[in-house]
Amino acid sequence: MTLTAGLCSVTYRALPPERVVALAADAGLAHIEWGQDVHVPFGDEGRAHRVGEATRAAGLSVSALGSYYRAGAIPDPGDDERVWRRVVAAAHALGAPRIRVWAGTLSSAAASPAARRRTIDALERCAATAAPLTVATEFHSGTLTDTAASARAMLDAVPALRTYWQPPNGVPDPEALDGLRAVLDRVDAVHAFSWWPTPGDRHPLDHRAALWRDVARILAATGRPMSVSLEFVPGDDPAVLPAEAASLRRHLDSAAGETAQ
Repeated sequence: MTLTAGLCSVTYRALPPERVVALAADAGLAHIEWGQDVHVPFGDEGRAHRVGEATRAAGLSVSALGSYYRAGAIPDPGDDERVWRRVVAAAHALGAPRIRVWAGTLSSAAASPAARRRTIDALERCAATAAPLTVATEFHSGTLTDTAASARAMLDAVPALRTYWQPPNGVPDPEALDGLRAVLDRVDAVHAFSWWPTPGDRHPLDHRAALWRDVARILAATGRPMSVSLEFVPGDDPAVLPAEAASLRRHLDSAAGETAQ
């Protein structure tokens, strides 16, 4: 299966890692992206190792370390290097093949040419020093990936960098899909949720079923392995995860079947 369904642990920040593993396994998901904000705390490689082992023991894989490292945000190069080394160490301890990072601290409109250059230089260092692990940027507002055009320019400037994708808040389906196509050759993972039209309007995944059917088709057509992870669910409720996971798997399986025909 080229497209695999998983879970971002930030979906259930309030729950311990063992409970997150059990929920994902019971929902029939294949992998977990572990967040470094709560479940795999920065600086605790021992816990990262234990969480990774618990994930694999349940028959799941670790898709990524969801770090909160922001490229170019730490002014002192020595401090930045020390922080990044610990992020990479956590990913190795967790057994993650990929590290998710953030493309700076400023939106593309607010970032000066110098600020953009600092962020890109930092991303280039990250990708080079993390190898063989993959480094991929969060596709998010308030960073250089807040528009498809800005993300594309950033990716073109750092050939070793990959990216995530998710539907930007408040962007209609056709425009969101055009943005996905613009960066598709560098997309390694997708965060799946249905917030519409604002971040405060959190719906079940199938509230935007047409969008997610089209996303799955676009991803499947690449023929590349791709992790698609539920990032949030309505009310942060563990009880809704089986239904949300079933919806995601249905879209991915359908797209894979169409591609195989």
